[in-house]
Amino acid sequence: MRTIPLLCILGVFAIACATITPARAEAFRVGRLLCSTSPRIGFLAGSTQSLRCTFYRRGTSRHYIYEGRIRRIGFDLGVTGSGVLSWAVFARNSQIRPGTMRGTYVGASGNIALGPGLGANVLIGGSRRSVALQPLSIERAVGVNLAATVTHLTLR
Repeated sequence: MRTIPLLCILGVFAIACATITPARAEAFRVGRLLCSTSPRIGFLAGSTQSLRCTFYRRGTSRHYIYEGRIRRIGFDLGVTGSGVLSWAVFARNSQIRPGTMRGTYVGASGNIALGPGLGANVLIGGSRRSVALQPLSIERAVGVNLAATVTHLTLR
C-alpha cells in the first residue's frame, strides 16, 4: 500500500520534469543525443552510470561521439540493466560543431522500472550553458528501480 503514494509522487515529479522548458535554448532543434548506459545499482543516496553517446546532427549525416557519466543524487533505489537514453537537443543557434555538446548538464530526473522502465530527465548545460536536452527524455532499461534525483551529466 505504501508504494502507491510513492508511485504517485514519482508520476507528479516526471510530469513536472516534462513541463519545465528551458528559456531561450529552444530556438533551434539541432539534433538528437542517443546514449547507451551501463547497468546501474541505485543506493538510497544515488547512483553513477557510464555512458557512450552519439550526437546526430539534424539535417545532415554527421554525428559526433562522446563518452560520459551520469550521477544521480537523491532517492534512487534498485537495480537496472544496460539501457538507452534519447534526447532531442536544442541550442541558442544552429552552429553545432564537434565538441559543442561537451560539458556539464544539471537538472532533475525521475525514473521507475518494474521490468521495463521509463524515465524523465530535465538537463541544461554544455558550452556556456547554451545547450538544452529536451525536457522529457526516453529512458529504456529493464530492472527494478524507483528514483527521484538531482542529476549531473558530464560529456567529453
